Amino acid sequence: MELEIVQVELPAETNVILGMSHFIKTVEDIYELVISSSPNVKFGLAFCEASGPCLIRAAGNSDDLKQRAIDTAQNIGAGHSFIIFVKNAFPINLTHALKCCFEVLTIYCATANPLQIIVAETEQGRGIMGVIDGFSPKGVETEEDVRSRMKFLRDIGYKTKGD
Repeated sequence: MELEIVQVELPAETNVILGMSHFIKTVEDIYELVISSSPNVKFGLAFCEASGPCLIRAAGNSDDLKQRAIDTAQNIGAGHSFIIFVKNAFPINLTHALKCCFEVLTIYCATANPLQIIVAETEQGRGIMGVIDGFSPKGVETEEDVRSRMKFLRDIGYKTKGD
């Protein structure tokens, strides 16, 4: 078995969601749930088939993000994995719907942080062992950090002023 680290390149103001699924219908179902999540969302997704022709299936409403998803899926090369690059929406707007999608089995991460994917390769194929999402903690938040966190959530509209 060989281990490889696949570095995911994220354009500015882009988030990525990485997961596992199990059926060719994944691309159409994920497309529908992402496109219906927000009128302004731009995205590209790619899904790696694990049987039959073993193709990378892709969709999206942004050619650039769709191509980025295809390129990243090729680098990962793990059967039944999917990757979605998203702009103009946060993953929090999509993850619940993804978890409810019948084909989706696992979501490894949803992030805008630097991302590395640990991939194992055997004679049979490749599989995702895990992810490294962002950086290691540098300490514990202070009272000022708590205030900053709370302000940030209100500034981006995820909490109201009274919460």
